[in-house]
Amino acid sequence: MFKNHHKNRSVAAVLAFSGTLTISGLHKFYLGQPLWGVIYVLLSWTPIPKVASAIEGVWFLAQDEDTFDRNFNLGKSAKMTASQTAGQQVSSIAEALRELEALRQDGLITEYEFEQKRRQLLEHI
Repeated sequence: MFKNHHKNRSVAAVLAFSGTLTISGLHKFYLGQPLWGVIYVLLSWTPIPKVASAIEGVWFLAQDEDTFDRNFNLGKSAKMTASQTAGQQVSSIAEALRELEALRQDGLITEYEFEQKRRQLLEHI
């Protein structure tokens, strides 16, 4: 239900704290952890999920937004980092291809060696 939905740290904390008074585990369903949500519901006759919910509510509030996003929003910043890493990889391969071309033009490697290395580099994209 909430799989692709942006999770809010405050909502998660409120749901966790509400689990100390009502049904525990709602915050787990909200955060896309349904197995843990079911476990909390099944153990609701014990104090364990209520205590865990309270601890997690405090933990959510203690985290900064970036840490929360990294943990529960598939890394909003991690997505940016992944695309930046991919861009850096392409840039470094492009630079390696330019250097390889310079070596070929200077006669330091053969056409065959150039083509082999070029294919190896392009396989990494």
